Amino acid sequence: MERKIITTGDGSKTIQITDWNEQYHSIHGAVQEAYHVFIKNGLDQFKNDEIALLEVGFGTGLNALITLSEATKRGLKIQYEGVEAFPVSMEEVEALNYIETLNLLSFKEHFFLMHQSAWGKRQKITPDFLLFKSQSDFQEIAYQNLFNLIYFDAFGYRVQPELWSEAIFEKMFRALKPGGILVTYSAKGSVRRAMQAVGFNVERLPGPPGKREMLRATK
Repeated sequence: MERKIITTGDGSKTIQITDWNEQYHSIHGAVQEAYHVFIKNGLDQFKNDEIALLEVGFGTGLNALITLSEATKRGLKIQYEGVEAFPVSMEEVEALNYIETLNLLSFKEHFFLMHQSAWGKRQKITPDFLLFKSQSDFQEIAYQNLFNLIYFDAFGYRVQPELWSEAIFEKMFRALKPGGILVTYSAKGSVRRAMQAVGFNVERLPGPPGKREMLRATK
């Protein structure tokens, strides 16, 4: 599939899959969406000093980068696991402008290390940020009570409806510890009902720029 780098509404870049007319992040603002959905309504909900975090759709690494930045400010220890079926290339990573947009020059080497680290092996990005990347299909996730937080950042329902099914959210529910939460940019009614069907308590929250609502699900 053809992929190209595009600029989103807040000046930050993302990858577009032209065959699907689908982007890795919101065209209204990649960075704005990431902070609103995953930090404000996800990471910020925890008072823990240590957080185990699963990202479904590691993609460009933007969510991992901003999590590292925020965790460093707050003195958090993060165990971060990213699942991705189709990793981006280093050429694409180098074309993205997240370091400059976020003014995170001190994290440039860490961001590249996130992408250069081997799949299937744990990598210490900083002393307090441990990364494990799994190159696998989301249907293969089979964790039990491991994570405090899930960033659910799969491609949209329009192009991959099978990733937004009860079967997938059952896997997410099992992967979370009691009290754990899942956040996603989606607010589709069928997605909310699938989450509720497997046992989640689901909130509809104000969405990032360009979206009216998003979802947060609690175990």
